[in-house]
Amino acid sequence: MPIFRRLIALTLALGGLVASAQTAPVEKLTLDEAIRRAVAKNFTIKSDSYDVAIAKARVLEQLGIFDPQLTGTYSTSESDTPLLTFDPVTGVRNYTRSKNESYELGVNGTMPWGLTYTLGATQSNARGTFNNFSNNFDTFAGVSARQPLLRGFGFGATTAQIRIAMTNRAISEWAFKQSVIDTITRVIFAYYDLNFAKGALRSSIRAQEIAAQLVDENEKRFRVGSMSEYDVTSARARLANRTEGILNTQRLLREAENNLKALISDERTMALHDWHLDIEPMTTLPVTVVNAPLDFKESLTKRPDYQQALLNVKRAKIGFGYQRNQMLPRVDLVGSYGYAGLDSSRETAQRLIRNEDYRSYSWGVQVTIPLTFTTERGRYRAAKFGLRQAETDLQQIEQNIVVSVGNAAANIETTRQRVDAARKARELGQSTLDAEQKRLRAGTGNTFFVVQQQEILASLEVAELRAEADYRRALAEYDRQLGITLEKLNIAIAVPK
Repeated sequence: MPIFRRLIALTLALGGLVASAQTAPVEKLTLDEAIRRAVAKNFTIKSDSYDVAIAKARVLEQLGIFDPQLTGTYSTSESDTPLLTFDPVTGVRNYTRSKNESYELGVNGTMPWGLTYTLGATQSNARGTFNNFSNNFDTFAGVSARQPLLRGFGFGATTAQIRIAMTNRAISEWAFKQSVIDTITRVIFAYYDLNFAKGALRSSIRAQEIAAQLVDENEKRFRVGSMSEYDVTSARARLANRTEGILNTQRLLREAENNLKALISDERTMALHDWHLDIEPMTTLPVTVVNAPLDFKESLTKRPDYQQALLNVKRAKIGFGYQRNQMLPRVDLVGSYGYAGLDSSRETAQRLIRNEDYRSYSWGVQVTIPLTFTTERGRYRAAKFGLRQAETDLQQIEQNIVVSVGNAAANIETTRQRVDAARKARELGQSTLDAEQKRLRAGTGNTFFVVQQQEILASLEVAELRAEADYRRALAEYDRQLGITLEKLNIAIAVPK
């Protein structure tokens, strides 16, 4: 069997192995369907969605500081106090004994402007040798409160942690949106890469067919004496090289397919390799006109990273305002108002309160001034520099957006020109190969130039496919840089509740 026939048989055998490895049904997959599956099943999107749910739970946690609490307390004590006198009969030191019981039931909480309150009732029963262990129920029912006047006063200080938690929630939502955009962009890239790999494989197979045809023609001419053995050997070498090229493109195709499947599915077993994708052929390139200066303004309202930077500044301002409040001395107005009851009967003491016969109130001011404010000054300075850092980061992101949007717009134009140049080069390469083959058949050419031109044409076809894939990727990247990927694809995202 001639060498080239053995090479063809080997190629067919390899093709049979690949076909047998792909016995599972081939699934047709559009780009829209690939994106939809990624949104539903991609592990990165699933994991990042929980960050939003966690941030929402943190808001609920902070809102809980205003929840009233019901507190009940019961305590009892008994103590003996020795006296300086002794019993004249026994000689034992005299002592007094006292017993105390107390009950407390109340509702306490915090108001958004900083007021802390307790609404409830207390009752104590003190008895002992001093009153022959008679009951003495001292009862009070009313409200007591503490209102900060400087440190901790107002909605700003009291709700600072709530507003920070809400800001963190908004940041997490934008971060999740960025994660979805990035993942979808990777899916688009993977889809185009798979399309390129399939096109490269088709080009390799076509190049092999042309090489095999050249071997057949050269062997026929050699048998009739119109061609040298060198020409036959050159053609066979070309055919062997094309077989290796097919193996390489098959490997690239398999890797590209697995990469796409990993992005659009949640399969975690070897079954991932058992299903194969048949994507839509892409014949028409979209034509997009971009305006980087105008699109830059749009990106500032839609890019998730810029919105996160704005929220970081907002969060830093909240923290700075809170720490500035903590630099003030603590001046609290305290007071209570209610009704009292005192009687040897529990029921009578409680009835006195219900009848509101005896008022009981108090008020005062408590002042606490740290002698150095070391802790407060340190926290205040850290918050001030944190705010400046957040503002600087925002400015840096603005600059990065200017650069990235400009580069992405320029890349679209560059890749479009590459597509045009690669298409013209491939057409000229095909024309040159056709001319060389005509010369060879007419006896005025030689196999070396035909084989050389076949190699050139194969590389030009791959270059054109690569340029087209890069152009499509450039369009997707430009949408990502503007933050409009989800809007352009009409995708709404949801997070766990």
